[in-house]
Amino acid sequence: MISAEVVIKAQFYDLDPMQVVWHGNYARFLEQARCALLDRIGYNYPEMEASGYVWPVVDMRIKYVRPIRFNDEVVVTATLVEYENRLKIDYRIHDATGQIATKGQTIQVAVRADTGEMLLESPPAFTEKVKAAL
Repeated sequence: MISAEVVIKAQFYDLDPMQVVWHGNYARFLEQARCALLDRIGYNYPEMEASGYVWPVVDMRIKYVRPIRFNDEVVVTATLVEYENRLKIDYRIHDATGQIATKGQTIQVAVRADTGEMLLESPPAFTEKVKAAL
């Protein structure tokens, strides 16, 4: 499948009182990798909007394996695992030693922007881009 990765350096403002990255910031890290993946496919948020669809996240799961601390540089990898009926992306966050710090997954569904109707399969505007990127 198609993957993309981004490098993120944990900043002071990312930390919680225990001096590790606050759990809520991981969603932002996943979003950065998701956008890199969607760029690689050629169907990021502006292309979604232009095609007449919005893709809300309907499910997000995160498994915290190891803490990320101030100044840690991590690689966030987003991999497309399903696209015919929904957009399912797996995420892995690795630390500098290559050890997994976090695992995650998001599911998004196509919704017609004009009617709010959820589709039961992904529209050709998206699936054709995926097939071209494979």
